[in-house]
Amino acid sequence: MSTDNPTTTAEDGKAEPESEPEFDPAELQALRERVDELEASVADSDGADDQKRMTIIATQGSFDMAYPPLILASTAAAFGWDVVVFHTFWGLDILHEEKSKNLKLSAVGNPNMPVPNAVAALPGMDRMATRMMQKKIDENGTATIEELIELSLETGVDLQACQMTIELMDYDEDDFYDGVTTGVGAATALQHMVDADIQLLV
Repeated sequence: MSTDNPTTTAEDGKAEPESEPEFDPAELQALRERVDELEASVADSDGADDQKRMTIIATQGSFDMAYPPLILASTAAAFGWDVVVFHTFWGLDILHEEKSKNLKLSAVGNPNMPVPNAVAALPGMDRMATRMMQKKIDENGTATIEELIELSLETGVDLQACQMTIELMDYDEDDFYDGVTTGVGAATALQHMVDADIQLLV
């Protein structure tokens, strides 16, 4: 005859239910905490795999070339991407608080300038071309370089300054906008590029 509960025989000959194994409460609590940790780790891992990563190397510091990396970076960050912009050589001037306000648009060698290079090379032409571009930006309501830097930082973009270039240009870390990551080397930039889904050189 089968029964639902296994039984044992006591000394008086009466059958009694078999006792359930006992567990240490501390061990049970530790096991629950470990399960919670594993579940959280899996959730974080899944979320990280879904997040796009983009690394931009900004090498040019002219007025017009400051816009592409900042626009791309802030837009990608708005979509939830993990974005790093590594500024090196003349691109470092984009992050320099004073120099970024005086970037110039080069008229010489610019195929979109409506004047020949001989005229574009005349003194004052770069200043005039820059003013023309600034006027268009103001009329169109386009964000300034400073505004794009602030937007990028607010949306979580990691704006990095090349340490070698800081030393080469004899800049001080305090010269850059608040929130800019300084002291970054080429090896770190390369690692970001390896891990990124999209790599751009501007």
